[in-house]
Amino acid sequence: MSGFSLKDIEKRMDGAVEALRKEFSGLRTGRASAGLLDPVKVDAYGSPTPLNQVGTISTPEARMLSVQVWDRNLAGAVDKAIRNAGLGLNPVMEGALIRIPIPPLNEERRAELAKTAGGYAEQARIAVRNVRRDGMDSLKKAEKDGEISEDEHKKFADQVQKATDNHIAVIDDLLKTKQDEITQV
Repeated sequence: MSGFSLKDIEKRMDGAVEALRKEFSGLRTGRASAGLLDPVKVDAYGSPTPLNQVGTISTPEARMLSVQVWDRNLAGAVDKAIRNAGLGLNPVMEGALIRIPIPPLNEERRAELAKTAGGYAEQARIAVRNVRRDGMDSLKKAEKDGEISEDEHKKFADQVQKATDNHIAVIDDLLKTKQDEITQV
C-alpha cells in the first residue's frame, strides 16, 4: 500500500506531543528550571543563537537561575535577550555571570499561564487530528485504487482512530499536570 503507514502516522502524532512538551517546558511555574530559557535567542556573532550555546545555564536555588556566559563580551547581549524574551524576568549581571531571580507568580499571571498552556494543548490536538485526517485520506485513496479491501480500510481506520485517541489522552494529561503545576506554586 503506497500512501499509508500506521507507524508513520504514530510517529507524526508523537512529534505533536513532543512539541507540546517543549512548549510547556518554557512556561514559567514560579520554580527555576533551565528549560525556561530555551526560547531565548542571543544576538551573538551576527546571528540569533540559542542561549545554551553561549553559556552554561544552572539552577543554584529553587527561585534562581544563573547563566555563566563563556565569552564575557556577550554578557550584555545575553542580559538583553533574557529581558526581551517576554518571560517577565529581570536578570542581574555580575561580570560574565548573570543571575536571574524567578519572581513568585500572582493570581492573574497564573491564570494567564494556564490559559496559554491550554492554547498550546489545543494546537497539539489540532496537529494530531490533522495527522489523523491525512491517514484517513490515504486509506480512502488506497481502497479506491484497489490496494486494500473495505474490511482492511475499516481495520486500519480503527487503528488510526485508536492512535488519535491515545495521543489526545496524553495531551490532556500533560495539560492537566502543567495547569496543576502553574496553579499550585
